[in-house]
Amino acid sequence: MLQGVNVALGVSGSIAAVKVVELAHELRRHGASVRAVMSPAATNIVHPWAVDFATDEPVVTEITGDVEHVELCGRDEWADVLLLAPATANTAGKIAAAVDDTPVTTCATTALGAGMPVVMAPAMHEPMYDHPGVLEALDTLEAWGVRFADPRIEEGKAKIAAEDDIVTQVARAATPQSLSGTHVVVTAGATKERIDPIRILTNRASGKTGRAVARALYVRGATVTLVQDGPEVPYADVVAVETASEMMKACRQTAATADALISAAAISDFTADAVDEKIRSGSPLSVDLEPTPKLIDSVREAYPDLPIVGFKAETSGDDAAMIAEAERIRDRVGLAFVVANDASVMGDDETRVLIVGDEGSDPVEAVGSKDVVAGRIADRLAVEIGRSA
Repeated sequence: MLQGVNVALGVSGSIAAVKVVELAHELRRHGASVRAVMSPAATNIVHPWAVDFATDEPVVTEITGDVEHVELCGRDEWADVLLLAPATANTAGKIAAAVDDTPVTTCATTALGAGMPVVMAPAMHEPMYDHPGVLEALDTLEAWGVRFADPRIEEGKAKIAAEDDIVTQVARAATPQSLSGTHVVVTAGATKERIDPIRILTNRASGKTGRAVARALYVRGATVTLVQDGPEVPYADVVAVETASEMMKACRQTAATADALISAAAISDFTADAVDEKIRSGSPLSVDLEPTPKLIDSVREAYPDLPIVGFKAETSGDDAAMIAEAERIRDRVGLAFVVANDASVMGDDETRVLIVGDEGSDPVEAVGSKDVVAGRIADRLAVEIGRSA
């Protein structure tokens, strides 16, 4: 997600600076190169040697005759994006007032003047975060184009955002906005069909691929609606559903304002006639199953011109069979393209898919982490939306 991106990491004097070592590792795990700049207050909390180790680069702790701020954050210089994490109330106020009295604030002034993307992850006690002057400073920075990884308000503190959230905001700041102005609906994970108040029919789908796709779309500028039985995420508006019928209803509603639908969920093929009381164990039981309507068919019926992307999981392990099934569903529903994969990767962090597009075109293989593969899918969707516009 950050392959080839150079990140200048500005660390100021919040206790959240203790998390900067792991944050630097996380940025690098996603492909970024990282060079850190620390304020004097930050060096009292975490030693520069630790940050040097985490980034594998020397740490800037003072501005010298080498004009480190310009070398890092000036026009046409090393960094692609400046990440301020953690950003204290003091640091935010100084940057908004163009006060340059630490290496971090000096880099920020330089980056903003050079038009470099800037991402800020505030961290402070909650009363400081609610101070009118701090809020005004944050509003000013937002008006200047600074992107925020919003803090978590817990225990009277505005705690620094989770590393994953910060990485997502850095990726959005550093990635061409090929889907800017679009709204995409994504389904993810498994659905659950009730048998009784306790038991359900479901499958092994984890939702990792669908959520990775939603994140990749957001990184490229889209507004994303994520329909799933899963957690809240900062990169999409989540519509919580459980059953196949609930997912279908949600998709038909949200697709009304969408530019595309990506149906990545493993939707139940069958539903049962649920009973109101727990079925007692220890005796033979048979359950009558009824087929569930196909979500993509229902959405296609409601929105004939909407670009829809389907997913097709097979268990044969044979590429030709996967491609044939993908082509069949593409032609039956009129899909923009189909992502075919072997069901054995369900729940894994790595995957391999075949992207089956127009008739006569060769399938495109995508292999790697689900974030990497999701990026390929998002890029392909950007092309499809451009074609349908």
